[in-house]
Amino acid sequence: MLVSALRSAAAALLLGTGFACTGLAAPAPKQAPDLFKQMLGKSDAAIDAKIEASYQQLFHGDPNSQAVYFPAGKDEGYIEDIANQDVRSEGMSYGMMIAVQMDRRDMFDRLWNWAVRHMRHNSGPRKGFFAWHCAPDGRVLSPDSASDGEEWFTMALFFAAHRWGHPPGAPNYEAEAQSLLKAMLHKGEEGSPLVTSIFDPVHKEVVFVPKSVFATFTDPSYHLPAFYELWSRWASDPADRKLLREITATSRAFFHRAANPDTGLMPDYASFDGAPVGPEIHRIFAFDAWRVMANVALDHAWWDADPWQVAQSNRILRFIASQGPACPNRFTLDGKPVDREFSPGLLSMAAVGGLAADPALARVFVQRLWDAPVPSGPFRYYDGLLHQLALLEVSGHFRIYEPPAHP
Repeated sequence: MLVSALRSAAAALLLGTGFACTGLAAPAPKQAPDLFKQMLGKSDAAIDAKIEASYQQLFHGDPNSQAVYFPAGKDEGYIEDIANQDVRSEGMSYGMMIAVQMDRRDMFDRLWNWAVRHMRHNSGPRKGFFAWHCAPDGRVLSPDSASDGEEWFTMALFFAAHRWGHPPGAPNYEAEAQSLLKAMLHKGEEGSPLVTSIFDPVHKEVVFVPKSVFATFTDPSYHLPAFYELWSRWASDPADRKLLREITATSRAFFHRAANPDTGLMPDYASFDGAPVGPEIHRIFAFDAWRVMANVALDHAWWDADPWQVAQSNRILRFIASQGPACPNRFTLDGKPVDREFSPGLLSMAAVGGLAADPALARVFVQRLWDAPVPSGPFRYYDGLLHQLALLEVSGHFRIYEPPAHP
């Protein structure tokens, strides 16, 4: 344990000080384990079938009760929030990530075409960013951007470029990823009173919304250090790579400040120092905050850069386990239930938390994810996408696609 902790601390030190300037090789990412195989003894064939069945239901199932994906025109498609009858950058970017991880190039292209033609701003102070909220017919309902959508778009585009390359006539996904990453880091430097960067230039943290007062605080579930670590290696500008190393280290440290020391719960909205902010309904562990379990655990699974992430994952899974299989979906940070409603998306994210937790704690959540039906009905959008992402992450099928090797 001591040797592992020292190795992790040394890796974190290298990342924080800029290993590229020292001539040292960057620490290589790890392949996340397959918990279905390790903990439940499932075969490769059974795991592949489980993931494929979920994908088929959510993307090609009954449009009235199962599907969240809908084709449009000859070369477009969108992900719909069924209960709210709208299209969000969150869901579109999740859909693109699922498509690249499932090796569905046609699905990815269709989603990207819809996002570019209906959501992306091509002029004005928001140029390069995406509207977070549209109608299924393509009308923009809100021009503002949600930082998590931009982040997941960027990561999905990089993976697509590296997995599929750039055949003649195909979109240049590498160039698109680099362009969006540049905008996320530097949009605020244009001096617009309306739009800021996705990352606060002083605190080096992702903002809730890159707009005026909404850029003065953050959302813990938008912190994605596992992604930032990759961008710090892949950004085309050396200065951006240095900045992204700082953002990665700051984001990992932020989790320490935002997590309740007893329950491990984090709020939906937080100040840059980790304290809950905003309306009371967002000062608690609620729908956004479920995802922090996955964000912390994926960072551990890929990079193993912070031993605290293991203790944190144990802490929060221990708390959720204490609530039983019908765990409520919202809590105050000290662990008092806000209501008694159950949501499968919460337990999907708890299963991903098992990537960083002790096997004795993780196994029950991995089993629950395996046994859970694919979400259907009016709330299948968020629960369903989290379910599909969880299947990929828990099985080790949520993979890093590196740039092609060059001599």
